[in-house]
Amino acid sequence: MDLQLKGKKALVTGGSEGIGRAIATVLANEGVDVAICARRKEPLEAAAAELTKATGRKIVAIPADLTKDADAANFVKQAAEALGRIDIMINNAGSAPGGVIETLTEDDWHQALQLKFMGYVRCLRYAIPIMVKQGGGRVVNLIGNDGIKPSYWEIAPGAANAAGQNLTKSLAGQYGKHGISFVAVNPGPVRTERWDGLVKAMSRDMKISYEEADKLAPSSIPMGRIAEAEEVANLVAMMASPLTHYVNGTMIEIDGGQEKSLMDRVRDR
Repeated sequence: MDLQLKGKKALVTGGSEGIGRAIATVLANEGVDVAICARRKEPLEAAAAELTKATGRKIVAIPADLTKDADAANFVKQAAEALGRIDIMINNAGSAPGGVIETLTEDDWHQALQLKFMGYVRCLRYAIPIMVKQGGGRVVNLIGNDGIKPSYWEIAPGAANAAGQNLTKSLAGQYGKHGISFVAVNPGPVRTERWDGLVKAMSRDMKISYEEADKLAPSSIPMGRIAEAEEVANLVAMMASPLTHYVNGTMIEIDGGQEKSLMDRVRDR
């Protein structure tokens, strides 16, 4: 199937590694020119160079710390100037620390909301007026299934994700009349560079071995494994396609059917 993405222009936050890089790769392979951002300049520029070489598309690297409003504004502005327009805005940057309430610090909560939620808000605040002016656009927010799957070990991610999901639905109702549609993609556990740190934190808080912790997520998923970044990226590309533009204010889980919380799994053993 032709996703009709060739020639489109997309912004992808957190595009230097993990899910963001996988998304940028899939989009570029579909003929999209992509602007990516991340905090660290060297890995970001290296990723852009590799993607350009591999796909032949224009990949623009713009360093940005999306906890800072000025950086978010600069990313969107520079990306729009470099690409000529913004057809697709993909918010992906950010993660929230796992842990139970006794171990989560003020900084942990601040991190969860400042980047995973407010980073999305900041980029949208600057991208949406451009889309309105040009007559439409598509926003795909990478959020996470913790917002709909309560787990007391993942209360910080859950809070940030629930806020992002509400934001997505609210903006879908506001901007549909301008030809801008919004969709939330909610991954479950995904094997990225971040996965090792999550497993170590689970091992610490649940007082089990690393090996036991590493098996918890797959055991909570009917398909028996966690997702690969490319699988999430393929869904995002489909949701970014003009073919699915009418899918508005919708949340789509990609979690292998995961329903029960990791902590419940520990209790039930």
